[in-house]
Amino acid sequence: MVSLLMIGIAAWGKWFGLVSSFQVVGGIIAVGVFLFFVAGAGLIGAMKHHQVLLFFYMIVLFMVFIVQFSVSSACLAINREQQDQLLEVGWNNSRSTQRDVEKSLNCCGFRQLEPNRTCDAACFPNHSCLPCAEKIQEHAGEVLRFVGGIGLFFSFTEILGVWLTYHYRNQKDPRANPSAFL
Repeated sequence: MVSLLMIGIAAWGKWFGLVSSFQVVGGIIAVGVFLFFVAGAGLIGAMKHHQVLLFFYMIVLFMVFIVQFSVSSACLAINREQQDQLLEVGWNNSRSTQRDVEKSLNCCGFRQLEPNRTCDAACFPNHSCLPCAEKIQEHAGEVLRFVGGIGLFFSFTEILGVWLTYHYRNQKDPRANPSAFL
């Protein structure tokens, strides 16, 4: 379910022009497809009572748990100064992202407006634009807390999946011949 949500939301964001970076959308879709295949492997392993497939599913799910737990913890632990540094690096790396943010948040420049630069915001002709840093910081803090909380929730459901897989992996197939060795 998470994988389908990731694929759908990333495609929706690109389709409606909310995200201009194809690399970001492509990365999210790739992670969604990977998680879909992992879930499919677990489902097939459980339906077929395939111990080896369930073992590899358990290992991959545990690695996904470690990565997701680490990223979620980092999202919740990042402080305001670190957010400012990361936002400024991201701002300076992509001119298209700058234009998108300026247009959607109605602001110009990161910390101040450069005098010889144009801006796509509606407030630019009136010279009433505020810098984007504070507006971005406000939204980034909310998003980091939200993503961190949701990520922690799903990471603990993944560790529950690992435990259930470990616990039920060695059960015999009820449809199999009872006199068979395995």
